[in-house]
Amino acid sequence: MSNLAFISPLGARSPKEVRVSGITITEVTDTALASVACRLGHQKTFETVAREFFGVALPSPGNWSAGAEYSLIWTGPDQWFAEAPFESHEDISRIVKAGLGDIASVTEQTDGWARFDIVGANTVDMFERLCAVNTRQMKTGQATRTVIEHLGCFLICRETGSWFSVIAPRSSAASMLHALEGAARSVA
Repeated sequence: MSNLAFISPLGARSPKEVRVSGITITEVTDTALASVACRLGHQKTFETVAREFFGVALPSPGNWSAGAEYSLIWTGPDQWFAEAPFESHEDISRIVKAGLGDIASVTEQTDGWARFDIVGANTVDMFERLCAVNTRQMKTGQATRTVIEHLGCFLICRETGSWFSVIAPRSSAASMLHALEGAARSVA
């Protein structure tokens, strides 16, 4: 059997962490990710089954919900990203599909995306330099699609004013980190 080695989205054997101007930017690699879409005609059943399975209500547009095991990010009409600990959900798409059955379409997304957590007192100032999202007004539990350095991504407010996550295409992880670092330096 092959002995495969972990490689982070930034191409390293361990996640990268950068500290700049009182802001910490951390590459998050311990989270599994799957896209979940309600199949046409199953909205009412889906809402009930999904709430029971995920242990948290489906977030409405522009929001995310965190439960004990799963977090859900609204990504579009009747569509969400499901996040869970990688250690217990390495095969998240199979686990979620088994839990939701034929009322949902589920696809693996873990290796398609890179997540960066940005924490610090100056994060709002930093994001004002990066994107057209009013992060000063974002509250815990809000999420949106945006563009940072020409890269389509998701921006999630995990704690008002001080903890945000950016989920960007894995193939552009180094470019995203460069943009985040540059903006962090600019708020010094």
